[in-house]
Amino acid sequence: MKIDFSALHEVRQHARGIGVTLFINWAVKPFSMALLGWLFIRNVFSQWLPADQIDSYIAGLILLAAAPCTAMVFVWSNLSEGEPNFTLSQVALNDVLMLFLFAPVVGLLLGLSSITVPWETLALSVVLYIVVPVGFSQLWRRQLLARGGQARLDATLKTLHPLSLVALLITLVLLFAFQGQQILQQPLVIALLAVPILIQVYFNAGLAYWLNKKLGVAHCVACPSALIGASNFFELAVAAAISLFGFQSGAALATVVGVLIEVPVMLSLVRIVSNSRSWYEAKR
Repeated sequence: MKIDFSALHEVRQHARGIGVTLFINWAVKPFSMALLGWLFIRNVFSQWLPADQIDSYIAGLILLAAAPCTAMVFVWSNLSEGEPNFTLSQVALNDVLMLFLFAPVVGLLLGLSSITVPWETLALSVVLYIVVPVGFSQLWRRQLLARGGQARLDATLKTLHPLSLVALLITLVLLFAFQGQQILQQPLVIALLAVPILIQVYFNAGLAYWLNKKLGVAHCVACPSALIGASNFFELAVAAAISLFGFQSGAALATVVGVLIEVPVMLSLVRIVSNSRSWYEAKR
């Protein structure tokens, strides 16, 4: 993960769209997921789920929702013809905010859900999976710019792009390898965990899209705003779930379910926001 602080100057230009996305990512999404987890996992579906994993499932859902996506949104934005400067500045801002908000939001919601986790482990997860990669990437970026300027940086990014895709695919393969047995043996659990995730994704995307329309935001900004508001930084969520609860935990499984359905769900959202442009741009 790399924070491009130079992109933050775009915040003022796209203030309304960025404001909507920040509202969804930090004031709506984590809390709505905690509510959906309580409603479905602890109550509606509890009789079909292992009783000793209920808390762990809810924790995994909260971890998933508290980490806004910072990588795949560039793909979704491009597919929906989104404004690239907005997407870049929004992701950069989310990266910065995650350094300070991820642990407190997760700790608060887990506490409200009567789930106890060691704060030291949660803080360590933030350091290992956010602070260290961000710090390393910024140092490397500065060195590249100092030694070869923007051309050197662009060449390095071009080289790393296919490698990053391969690394992402390897990560996905490993995730499903570790959780493959549980996925195959517990199809009902997978389906039940998917319900609150699906509701949350479509609800947050729809709310962000509607708010952007009401605020008169351009469609090319509203699309990535809705998509960023709906997607998750699943690598962080999975890593934090494993650190806090273990590889075979319900929390890890819940975050992997998020990974399992992310691509088809986000592609459906791309289609929805792209095909609804005439409605969006109709007289407000």
